[in-house]
Amino acid sequence: MIGVHRRALRMGAAVLSLGLLATGCGNNAGAKAKGQIEESTTTTTIAKGPDTAAAQLRTKLAGLLEEHVYLGAAASSARGRPDEQAAAVAALGGNSDAVSANMTAIFSGNDAGVAKQFAPLWKKQSDLVSAQAPGDLAQNARDIGALLSSALPSLSADAVAGPLTAADQAAASGAEPTSLRAAAAQMVTLGSTLAGAIAKKYPDKISGDPTSKAGDLLTTLDSALREHAFLVCAATDAAIAGRNDDFTSAKAAIDANSAAVTDAITGAFGADAGKTFGPLWTKHIGFFYDYAAAVAGKQQAAADAAMRNLLAYANDFGAFVNGALPKISKDSAGGLITAHASIIKDVMDAQGAKNWTKAYSGERVAADHMSSVASTLVLAIVAQFPKNY
Repeated sequence: MIGVHRRALRMGAAVLSLGLLATGCGNNAGAKAKGQIEESTTTTTIAKGPDTAAAQLRTKLAGLLEEHVYLGAAASSARGRPDEQAAAVAALGGNSDAVSANMTAIFSGNDAGVAKQFAPLWKKQSDLVSAQAPGDLAQNARDIGALLSSALPSLSADAVAGPLTAADQAAASGAEPTSLRAAAAQMVTLGSTLAGAIAKKYPDKISGDPTSKAGDLLTTLDSALREHAFLVCAATDAAIAGRNDDFTSAKAAIDANSAAVTDAITGAFGADAGKTFGPLWTKHIGFFYDYAAAVAGKQQAAADAAMRNLLAYANDFGAFVNGALPKISKDSAGGLITAHASIIKDVMDAQGAKNWTKAYSGERVAADHMSSVASTLVLAIVAQFPKNY
């Protein structure tokens, strides 16, 4: 395992996550929270901010469903590498537990029976993906759609079964990363669809507008940054193992993802900021590739150099964010990237050591950290440009 001096890497590396939506499902009465926008109607005031329960629910479900695709694809693609596949399946199981736990929180009370039925159906869906059983998963997806439709009057069964079947068939087939991006995008849309139907049925429990512009930005940036984490880990896995074709495919998907992240930044700050951000963001990915190559070649000096470059890059990223969002200090923004680098480094070290349990659990940690990055940025963006959201 490559060793690097870690004191600087650990600065700001505490990982934040949104957690279960059950903790944020209360009524939003009272003072308006920071970054929250309200819009008056003839009968009520609907909160429009990114920190409402509805916007958070939408982002949480979208992120978990996107993760389901990437972990399912990893489990399918690792067939023939039994130790790695077992770890990917275990990580997919952890994701399934998280999806079911959120559904339990949502459907508590009179609809608790729905949550009780949902958990085994969703676990079966994940198992079918990793077992590469596309025919069976289509029927199970229809069962999931029928169950959710029975509890949510505004949601059709097909609105669930259609995208779930298409996305999971892609994951089960071991589709290349560029195709997986399209499958994951379907699941992000499904998460938004579910959140809208849930908020409509439970307005007192899931307050706010899940379709607000602030909610759009949060979900868009969150899903893009989480996807970045999964794709980078897939690329470094392939690079360290010497699977060059897999690395090339993952790299192409990362380039497309980077364009999506840049588009989100451009939409928030304008074209000039996007032109600066694009190459800046791409730069740090190259340092991850450098570290992966060092791990593969057991080259300590090259690994140290890659980490020094990432630490220097964190200062540049911090300066960009602070220039665009003065309320976020340069050090705080740089700390977000420092933490990101530390978590991905741990994943790469685990990949090099063939500690697959640590590698795949680390991917989930990396994705959750990117959710905290998205939340930090979006709250500041909405607070700075309230008229836009």
